[in-house]
Amino acid sequence: MRGWISLTLGVLSLALVPLASTAVAQQGGTDLRRTANGRPDLSGTYDVGTLTPMQRPAELGEKLVLTEEEAATFASTATAALDRRNNIVAAVNTERSDPNRGAPPVGGDGSTGASGNVGGYNTFWIDPGAGAFQIDGQWRTSILIDPPNGRYPPRTQARLDAQRAAARSGGARRQNDGSAYWLEDGLDAPGPFDNMEQRGFGERCVLGFGSTAGPPMLSVLYNNHKRIVQSEDTILIHVEMNHDARIVRMNAEHDPPEIRKWLGDSIGHWEGDTLVVETTNFRDRPSFSQGSRNMTVTERFRMESADTLIYNFTVEDPTVWTAPFTGEYAWPRSDNKVFEYACHEANYALEGIMRGARFLEAVFRGEEPAGGVPNPTR
Repeated sequence: MRGWISLTLGVLSLALVPLASTAVAQQGGTDLRRTANGRPDLSGTYDVGTLTPMQRPAELGEKLVLTEEEAATFASTATAALDRRNNIVAAVNTERSDPNRGAPPVGGDGSTGASGNVGGYNTFWIDPGAGAFQIDGQWRTSILIDPPNGRYPPRTQARLDAQRAAARSGGARRQNDGSAYWLEDGLDAPGPFDNMEQRGFGERCVLGFGSTAGPPMLSVLYNNHKRIVQSEDTILIHVEMNHDARIVRMNAEHDPPEIRKWLGDSIGHWEGDTLVVETTNFRDRPSFSQGSRNMTVTERFRMESADTLIYNFTVEDPTVWTAPFTGEYAWPRSDNKVFEYACHEANYALEGIMRGARFLEAVFRGEEPAGGVPNPTR
């Protein structure tokens, strides 16, 4: 179990949608809140945080379910790991900060993760979940359930070749070593910090990181609440992380393929008591960054009980993976509110990234790093 328990803790205003009046109907012995048209009423807020990994640890093979004892061990060990992390950060941060202190030490303060390097979030702000989740009374070992080993299917040869070509050309991500390494090929060589639009969507506050809005919509490091607002012809999913808002048009046709959207084009319909949403028309870099513009995601939302929604998704992208894959996890209802995620207002880091790159370029050229350093690659 040790390999399974080892976890990586990596990281609107809401338009008013008219709501149909609700009623309670009996089905299969479970009271489900329903709309006037008899559909399950999915409206409400859900806290989807979970420590269960997307992929199953390889040593568990096709073991889909944990025993009660294993689930308890997983939860306690994962919580202890978070506590140890908090204690490390607390030991560093409890002393009163000197307002005249200098820069953090090279390599960080000794603790792991962003909080231990140059002042990222400490773990007070991290809320990834409290343990594994249950579906139909079973504790799951991974979110992925197909392939049976709970892991992504193999990549296509074309995708592998493209990744190798990017690595050979320097396009692969390189560890930041504190130098303008991108100028090693010449002062006019392009680099990863030449302009802000090269940076990731999360850095730019365009989308939440970690495919929190997806699709597929996944659990991330914090701000794991999702609010569903449901009407007969439109369903809105308001994602707390970065206040992303997905609009699902019911019983409609997809937009023409030349129209590409940040979160894709989502069309929904009901199959019995299950809401089915198909999303296509992704941009070249979708929120689920492992996919491509050719990806199709089919999501299924069903109420397991009045208090738990089961979220299921299947991803198909024949240009990336040799087969589709499917995952599912539980979304418990929550009485919490979805708070504003004011990313742009405090995004000083992006300006710092660009200024830092200009500073490193000046050092590389042997110039005195001063304000207003021009970018030689423009």
